[in-house]
Amino acid sequence: MPAPARLLPARDTPNSMSTPSKVLVVGGAGYIGSHAARILRKHGYEVVIYDNLCTGHEVLAQGFQLVRADIADTNTLKNALAGVNAVMDFAAHAYVGESVANPRKYFRNNVEAGLNLLNTSLDCGVRCFVFSSTCAVYGVPARVPIAEDNPRNPINPYGITKMLFERALETYEHAYGLRYASLRYFNAAGADESGEIGELHEPETHLIPLALNAAAGTGPELQIFGEDYPTPDGTCVRDYIHVNDLAEAHVLALQKLCAGGSSMAANLGTGRGHSVREILAAVHKVTGCLVPHHVVPRRQGDPPALVADPSLAQKLLGWHAERSLEVIVETAWKWHKSRGSALI
Repeated sequence: MPAPARLLPARDTPNSMSTPSKVLVVGGAGYIGSHAARILRKHGYEVVIYDNLCTGHEVLAQGFQLVRADIADTNTLKNALAGVNAVMDFAAHAYVGESVANPRKYFRNNVEAGLNLLNTSLDCGVRCFVFSSTCAVYGVPARVPIAEDNPRNPINPYGITKMLFERALETYEHAYGLRYASLRYFNAAGADESGEIGELHEPETHLIPLALNAAAGTGPELQIFGEDYPTPDGTCVRDYIHVNDLAEAHVLALQKLCAGGSSMAANLGTGRGHSVREILAAVHKVTGCLVPHHVVPRRQGDPPALVADPSLAQKLLGWHAERSLEVIVETAWKWHKSRGSALI
């Protein structure tokens, strides 16, 4: 197992800007937020999870103080922010198709309620803010691998809401002295090595858990959306990054900001793409089971390839993704088996 990213030790100095000891993890009962909460705790931080559980799961927040409330609830937010030095924000609706069908829901939560979280955080003295953003802000990229200087031109309401919040952070930095990190994920995947937490979406739309369910016979046959893309095997290519690699980058960004570092926007990916068929081969290798699948027409708006250029995050944070695709699939499989959702 690869070594984790090198993180600075936390110190017990509650009022020190450079060494935050209490972090509010908003959306911390969700997939990525729950992993970030564990990494924070591992490095000595006091963690409070704030989640309305509309898409999060209480089981993923076990062992932490959990405030069950909405980010639009200003009074509860103020109470939860007492003594907090920094905020990590994972609270967003994140289904692209749903955002197209119901953009009002996405603008209300991701922008309107998100700004309430940001404003309330500022009012409570928080000046370090780590934001869960996405490569969807780029839309169809002008260049691949995707660097941060690609134009932000999102093609769906989900990506638009993330871009708008990034813009808010940029303007708040100049007006109010906020220090922020907008961390743009590529394809988060895998699970904690312990097998105790992992991906838990309803409905599940991500390729690796869908492929694992199909391989185990506990889910439907996998659909491959198109095999005529200009890629080596005709299927879409994506950059899959282990969720704990993502979480470690968040802690490094938090520490840099709270030590007085400059605000940043950075891609989080591996810099290597894998096609859908490569994922199926990895699932077969790990599980010993073939993945039943069939090909269906392309989905509108799916770019042939989305691969990060992660060099800026490496430069700013001393970070790079450590875990391989095989580790991603192995940890996801362990999580599935621990939940009894796979044939063992």
